[in-house]
Amino acid sequence: MTTIDEAGAATPRPPVARSFAAILTRDLVVTWRELPAFLTQVVLQPLFILFVFGTVLGDLGYVGGDFGAVLLPGVIALNAFVGGLQNTALPLTLDFSYSREIEDRLLAPLPIWLVAVEKILFGTVRGLLAGAVMIPLGLLVLPGTEIALASVPPALLVMALGAFVGSAIGMTLGTAVSPRGINTVFAAVLTPLMFTGATQFPWPQLERLPWFQVVCALNPLTYVSEAMRAVMVPPDPAPRVLALPAGHGGGRRGVRGRRRARFRPPRPGLKEVPAASLPPVSRTRTCTERNETPCRT
Repeated sequence: MTTIDEAGAATPRPPVARSFAAILTRDLVVTWRELPAFLTQVVLQPLFILFVFGTVLGDLGYVGGDFGAVLLPGVIALNAFVGGLQNTALPLTLDFSYSREIEDRLLAPLPIWLVAVEKILFGTVRGLLAGAVMIPLGLLVLPGTEIALASVPPALLVMALGAFVGSAIGMTLGTAVSPRGINTVFAAVLTPLMFTGATQFPWPQLERLPWFQVVCALNPLTYVSEAMRAVMVPPDPAPRVLALPAGHGGGRRGVRGRRRARFRPPRPGLKEVPAASLPPVSRTRTCTERNETPCRT
């Protein structure tokens, strides 16, 4: 395919693959130049989630010591998924708004669908970077959590797939919502997405809440979180349950213990004494016990 320049001479059109690589390289170079701002954007929120839920609540006794093995894979999946979604939807919204950069991209010698694919691929790369940077930071914040070195390559693959799904959802939101309403849509979508994506809890243990288990199953982030735990957590981990604080938990254990003692069957070898054979207990008190002066006879 050729194009006609101003002098009327026919010039060859650049190959599609070369144009695609040039646009993607341009976006990656911009990301590299803005790397500090990008890392600040994608690291602060999950870092504080790990610190508060994993370290602070763990030191206070509200969560078990192995809760970090559940929380860290979920937060990594969350960062990769939401990173891909945001880094596709928000730049696309800016391209459609005042900057009108989308017009320059559409003038590139590419089919329109390849322009969309480049946006999704760029969001996937940024989501993968956002998830990968949380592995060393998570191990730093949660020192008791361990990750096998052999689990890193499959974890990166899961992060890439999760970031790709998030980027595809971001492409849908960025093209279907007007620039004025993107903030409202983000507030209405991201919050339920984060708290129903099984990032802070294992999805199979929601058997006691079947309705919430069904709600979480409708969230694509749930499958990314569970896949991340499957490759990062050992096959037979220790029980991961929330622990109550010492005082409250001890009080409840004491109440349960008294209830069990009340309905506990007699031990073998002990003989039950019928109540009729016991001597009667007088409920009256003497005048001395009542501290009455003088004492009546």
